Amino acid sequence: MSISENIKHIHSQIPENVTLIAVSKTKPTEMLLEAYEAGQRHFGENYVQELVDKEAQLPKDIHWHFIGHLQSNKVKYIAPFVYLIHGVDSFSLLKEINKQAQKNNRVIDCLLQIYIAQEETKFGLDFKEALDILNSTEFKELKNIAIKGFMAMASNTEKEVQIRAEFKSLKEFSKQFPNYSVLSFGMSGDYLLAIEEGSTMIRVGSSIFGERNYTK
Repeated sequence: MSISENIKHIHSQIPENVTLIAVSKTKPTEMLLEAYEAGQRHFGENYVQELVDKEAQLPKDIHWHFIGHLQSNKVKYIAPFVYLIHGVDSFSLLKEINKQAQKNNRVIDCLLQIYIAQEETKFGLDFKEALDILNSTEFKELKNIAIKGFMAMASNTEKEVQIRAEFKSLKEFSKQFPNYSVLSFGMSGDYLLAIEEGSTMIRVGSSIFGERNYTK
């Protein structure tokens, strides 16, 4: 199927209230434009330089999501235009985003990344760390960021029961914060299951653009 057919197919499966983010890292701008022509406006990138390059070349009504692991020293490059930063996994990063947002005279929307997987390779805060941040006086003084909700990645496993339980744990945690309505979890392999467990934002790459080509 073509990119536009893939997008149409995914939209036919998901509810209206779920935002589809096309994960476009490593994809050429031609492929992004094809998705754009099909009506896709939310794109997710993992690498700062690639995001900056694409933002300069592509239509200005695209909502750019930064979904990778963000280093504090690179926040300044995306602060002028980023729509939503998904992977905020430390208070120091949050403070840097606030600082750069202030310089750009804007408020940047963010999600706190919560560690729900049973793997060492994933980033994120545990539930207690997230609570400590959200309840702190220092956090309440940050005027140029807006927490919209939470982001997570499930374990890389075939065990549906485990994945479901991990997603469920984040949904349960989020109930303490009814104002934080965005839950970003679910990817190409598990987005339907993620939606069943409360996801409002899915990050889909290969099911839109095809498998990544790792061979050079």
